[in-house]
Amino acid sequence: MKFLFDQNISHRILDRLPELFIESTSVKKEGLIIEPDRNIWEFAKRENFVIVTLDSDFNDLTALYGFPPKIIWIRTGNLKTEAIADLLIKNQQAIQEFLKDENLGCFEIIRLRKK
Repeated sequence: MKFLFDQNISHRILDRLPELFIESTSVKKEGLIIEPDRNIWEFAKRENFVIVTLDSDFNDLTALYGFPPKIIWIRTGNLKTEAIADLLIKNQQAIQEFLKDENLGCFEIIRLRKK
């Protein structure tokens, strides 16, 4: 899986992911940290990355312009980098199925609070 991690996710996540995610990078690593979301979205599209983010901005761009790039939207609130990595690893099979489906553009990971 080839992920591009948005600026709201630490670039240190790259050290916590298994080999399945070896082609992944971050906006910081790619020198895109100060670029507008649209430029990051275009980079991801051109380079065949899936954007992983904690906010809705890229999903909004997908709603306007379609996909690719596909989006993984982690809707859990603020989590430590290790917890985000664990979520991606735990959901990797579902993410792989999402990536194969040409009809889907956004995969949401939501962690609900227990009552």
